Amino acid sequence: MRSLMLFALGALFAAGLTLGGMTDPANVIAFLDFGGAWNPSLLFVMGGAVMVYGVGYRLIGRTRAPWWGGALLRQESPVPRSSWREPRLLLGLVLFGVGWGLGGYCPGPAWASLGAGISAPRIVLGAMLVGIALGERIR
Repeated sequence: MRSLMLFALGALFAAGLTLGGMTDPANVIAFLDFGGAWNPSLLFVMGGAVMVYGVGYRLIGRTRAPWWGGALLRQESPVPRSSWREPRLLLGLVLFGVGWGLGGYCPGPAWASLGAGISAPRIVLGAMLVGIALGERIR
C-alpha cells in the first residue's frame, strides 16, 4: 500500500509540474530572463505550490498518527541554522542555480520529463548524478 501511495503522489507531482509548464525549459528560461522577455507565469505556479504546502504542513503538524500506518518521523533539519553560510552549501546553491539557468530544468521537472522522448532531461539528470557522485567522492 505504501509503494502504491508513493507512486500516486509522485505521479500527481509530475502531472502538476507538467500542467504548470515547469517541464518546458523555455518557460523556465523566460522566467529567469529579467532583462528581456520576462515571463512571470511561474510565480503563480510556485505561489500555488507554496499554498498547498502550507496547508499540508499545518494538517500534518496536527496529526498524532500516520494516515497510512507506520511511525511519524519528526526530526530536526539536517542543516543546523548556524551553518547556512557554509562554503560547500553556498557552492551547491550556485551550481544548482547555474545548472537550472543553463539547462532550464531543476531535478523534479527533469525527472517528470523523462517520458517525453527528448534528450535534454537525460543530459541534465546525467550531469546531476555525475555531480552528486563527484561531490560524495570529494566529501
